[in-house]
Amino acid sequence: MSKQLSPFTKQQLLPQEETLEIFKRKGELFIGIPKETAFQEKRVCLTPDAVFALVSNGHRVLLESGAGDGANFSDRDYSEAGAEITNDTAKVFACPMILKVEPPTLEQIKLINPQTILISALQIKTQTKKYFETLAAKRITALAFEFIRDSDGTYPAVKSLSEIAGTASVLIAAELLSDSKGGNGLMFGNISGVPPLEVVILGAGTVGEFAARSSIGLGANVKIFDNSITKLRRIQTHLGRPLFTSTLQPKNLTKALKRCDVVIGAVRGNNRSPIIVSETMVQSMKKGAIIIDVSIDMGGCFETSEVTSHKQPTFVKHNVVHYCVPNIPARYSRTASVSISNIFTPYLLKIAEDGGIENSLRFDRGLKNGLYFYHGILTSKSVGEWFDLNYSDINLIIF
Repeated sequence: MSKQLSPFTKQQLLPQEETLEIFKRKGELFIGIPKETAFQEKRVCLTPDAVFALVSNGHRVLLESGAGDGANFSDRDYSEAGAEITNDTAKVFACPMILKVEPPTLEQIKLINPQTILISALQIKTQTKKYFETLAAKRITALAFEFIRDSDGTYPAVKSLSEIAGTASVLIAAELLSDSKGGNGLMFGNISGVPPLEVVILGAGTVGEFAARSSIGLGANVKIFDNSITKLRRIQTHLGRPLFTSTLQPKNLTKALKRCDVVIGAVRGNNRSPIIVSETMVQSMKKGAIIIDVSIDMGGCFETSEVTSHKQPTFVKHNVVHYCVPNIPARYSRTASVSISNIFTPYLLKIAEDGGIENSLRFDRGLKNGLYFYHGILTSKSVGEWFDLNYSDINLIIF
């Protein structure tokens, strides 16, 4: 009797159209990776390993020839991982999804097809109103990777690059102190019977933490200054040891700067970094001391800082060596590329798994946080207010 009531097996009753539909959608990502043309930008969004993971999941990757050269990944590495290689820049920009490190230029946006998905950095401070109007005209959906939030509320791209910048600042300082670079001939390192180097770190964020970690690892004496007691407490917990920490009191800071061999500035502000070290304070520092201003991306936190480049990284002012290169991670292009790639890859696989960017944005609030254009509609409040453009709340567009 029961068999007559149910002529189908339990397996046949499952809604198979649904699963077939999702499966069909899954293999639809077609990603274009153009070669970076921005000044001194050597990073690439995806490593060959990441390309292999995507291709193995049924996706296509079209790479502009030479896109990985700056990070020491050859075209052959990519083609062996399953990427298609082309010399035609326009062909890469014609892909339905484009991945870039730097934001595209206005000329590059002209090559992009309408309704394309663009994932890159936004770098709001360097943009113009015309840039956003051009994206709107193309009805582009754009995500800024520096604003994508993790499940724990942190920004993974910013954090990874800050970790590199913090560690790099110490390696650069060690290099500049050596005789070969005309430095004081001092060595980072806990050498028996030799007093350790004095390092002052301004800012107890991720950059400050990784700078402190590297300095301590090399045997230096570290002093950390920040106005947030919570951050100072957290950095001590993370480093697992008691350290000299202080709020930014001029008296304590001036005393520490007079004695230090290296000072690393890693302070962020809302629009620009606050100037914490005045010219008078710099004048009181030791001859040949090193200033590494990691905050230069946001204007710098030393009054004497001036932007330098990777080709001419330093200048001397008041007998103090200043290193003020923006975008320090580009100096370690391969490590930075692997770091960015690790952030991109899970999101790309998730977008495909969810059946498209619309569904991912619906379910993933962290990814939604990185969105600033949705089919040509500006959804970023900060961009709208900064450039006096109309914007819409994404939550009213995607339910």
